[in-house]
Amino acid sequence: QVQLVESGGGSVKAGGSLRISCVLSGYTVGVNCVGWFRQAPGEEREGVARIYFGSPYVFDSWKGRFTISQDNAKSPVYLQMDSLKPEDTGMYYCAADKTCRTVAAGTPKYWGQGTQVTVSS
Repeated sequence: QVQLVESGGGSVKAGGSLRISCVLSGYTVGVNCVGWFRQAPGEEREGVARIYFGSPYVFDSWKGRFTISQDNAKSPVYLQMDSLKPEDTGMYYCAADKTCRTVAAGTPKYWGQGTQVTVSS
């Protein structure tokens, strides 16, 4: 099994920055794609970004403000969040699978517990 633990969430003012992390543990061999998702109250979970063998992808809604990174395959996956807006508020989940097919579809095998990000006006 693979465990994912997110951390780094909190409350920030609009325009501020925050970096959240996802630490993977357990048997992670072959787990090659890691993604970040956001779910706001009353809204569907949506993809934010993903990284595959060091190659990042950020969805259009967050492109230019959010950056996903990972130093190596055994390092935490980070999501750098800049120029935060109130609408960025939500629970941010880290998820992972062998490839990005399921991550892109929102159905990866492994999920973290989430970390709350709140952006005030």
